[in-house]
Amino acid sequence: MARAFLIVMDSVGCGGAPDAGDFGDAGADTLGHIAQACAEGRAEQGRSGPLHMPNLDALGLGEAVRLSSGAAMPGFDATPSGLWGAAQEVSRGKDTPSGHWELAGVPVPWDWHYFPDTHPAFPPELSRQIASRAGTDGILGDAHASGTTVIEELGAEHLRTGRPICYTSVDSVLQIAAHEDAFGLERLHDLCRQLAPLAHEMRVGRVIARPFTGTGTTEDPFRRTANRRDFAMATPSPTLLDWARDEGRETVGIGKIGDIFSGRGIDRTLKGADDAALFDHLVARVADAPDGSLTFANLVEFDTLYGHRRDVSGYAGALEWLDSRVPELLARRRPGDLILFTADHGNDPTWRGTDHTRERVPVVASADRSGQIGLHGFVDVAATVAAHLGLSQTGPGKAF
Repeated sequence: MARAFLIVMDSVGCGGAPDAGDFGDAGADTLGHIAQACAEGRAEQGRSGPLHMPNLDALGLGEAVRLSSGAAMPGFDATPSGLWGAAQEVSRGKDTPSGHWELAGVPVPWDWHYFPDTHPAFPPELSRQIASRAGTDGILGDAHASGTTVIEELGAEHLRTGRPICYTSVDSVLQIAAHEDAFGLERLHDLCRQLAPLAHEMRVGRVIARPFTGTGTTEDPFRRTANRRDFAMATPSPTLLDWARDEGRETVGIGKIGDIFSGRGIDRTLKGADDAALFDHLVARVADAPDGSLTFANLVEFDTLYGHRRDVSGYAGALEWLDSRVPELLARRRPGDLILFTADHGNDPTWRGTDHTRERVPVVASADRSGQIGLHGFVDVAATVAAHLGLSQTGPGKAF
């Protein structure tokens, strides 16, 4: 029986979204601009030369980007041996839940609530609720901020006052940072769990716990840990994960998939300290997952470590690292397997600001067939995986 592995390269967009201008992102192209920067010698920190991704290019990545945005993609000259194309979403967002839900067959049927880029950013009643449930006399932050920068700026005051650091972004999100030891990890998780229903009533998609450690000194700087927890709104209808589980298939989420889908439709969640550990889980799944199973993985560091920080070299190096490990999956692939790589949105590190960019996403896959699939909707990814697994439910999309 066929198996499916759906791998989301978080934020690895490929430009060309026809509505990018509505989001202020006309011309953004994560992969195209990184390839261009590398070819021009503008991404030489920690790696060097043109962007080198021969394994994903062999599946069709370069052609997928050219199809989507027309980017030149220097150095990507393989004749594709896999399935390749691109997809665009209809949900009115460029965020993690919107992208993942739609890839799983459920477009977001409402407009998310976004906090204004003001100080304070949160309504007074929400701030009072946060402080009350935290047992503190107030909160810190209360603004749009970078997660790494805000703990550098407010970490010492947090240790002194005990107040949680609360911030947001252009995404529909409330993020709360607190020290794992001084504030307490379980206390932070409990706080975010309590606040999630209030945020969800406001159509805020996620409340994210962002624990950190350190003393803030040069020798021991504040550092975010791997104990992040996302408390996401439940999807409005069953997703690909539910369709598979309802028909008795094993479903496994790797990385933050369990959080994005609120644990719904998932038998087991596999987590790790970084993308390398998550990829190790993925390799093991391709080696041992049972027939008929669905494995849904998210590799997040392209987005969190490099896209938001506008680190072109770091992003390029991470892409090359991923590509170097793709053969480990292909060597363990069984006849009948579908191993599909895609993304949930863009985060062009050459772009202005520090936020996600509205883009199409590549779709490249190793399967028992090959060829161009053209331009599709995100929901067609779910329909394709469902059809591959032989599920009776396929959602609103069309299999390619």
